[in-house]
Amino acid sequence: MLFAAPELTGATRLAAAAALRVGPGLVSVLAKERGDVYRATLSPEVMVSERSVKGLNGVSALLGGPGGLAHEHLLELEGSDLPKVVDSGALASPCGRLHYNAQTVITPHAGEFARAFPEIVSSSQSRERQALAAAAHSGAVLVYKGPVTFIVAPDGRLVRNGRPNPHLAVAGSGDVLAGFIVGLLAQGMDPFWAACAGVWLHSECGERAGRGLIAGDLILALPKVIRAL
Repeated sequence: MLFAAPELTGATRLAAAAALRVGPGLVSVLAKERGDVYRATLSPEVMVSERSVKGLNGVSALLGGPGGLAHEHLLELEGSDLPKVVDSGALASPCGRLHYNAQTVITPHAGEFARAFPEIVSSSQSRERQALAAAAHSGAVLVYKGPVTFIVAPDGRLVRNGRPNPHLAVAGSGDVLAGFIVGLLAQGMDPFWAACAGVWLHSECGERAGRGLIAGDLILALPKVIRAL
């Protein structure tokens, strides 16, 4: 289930489409505001609801942050014990508030990482060491996005995605990645491996879409990537 952005509706729409394509069977968007906008623009396979998380049955994973997050939704996201992905608009700042568990995946790019973990950034460590420190501090699985993306578990496991692709640096690309990861979480995948798989799928879709891609092209490329597996 995704929490709808109050204003930047395109981010929610991209994340929902990405989650749906990766195979959880059902994707819901919780929109306390602008529900009619979401019903008119989302794929008809996506359910839109104005209820709270507790009012929905069968929710297996949560995503909040793409495009921003209403304060009420932020409280629901932080208070839930369900597996979840915490993306840009839901990342607390500064890091004193960032305390999750190993069922949570956080997905900052460099600017968001600096706002969430200022003390770690100021330590002048390498990006890899910063990623390890941030995962240990927050207790969450960290996807530190960049030319080389680091996926780090709070227990110190680390995977590098060393497939730099400048074409992925487009608006909405991170929303698609968050959707891929939450769709895998919803199917019961371990959060660390869901993060690794989501990053790999994202990169592979970028390779297939190639130069000139927009974020939506990554979603369209996903079925061919999955079939090739």
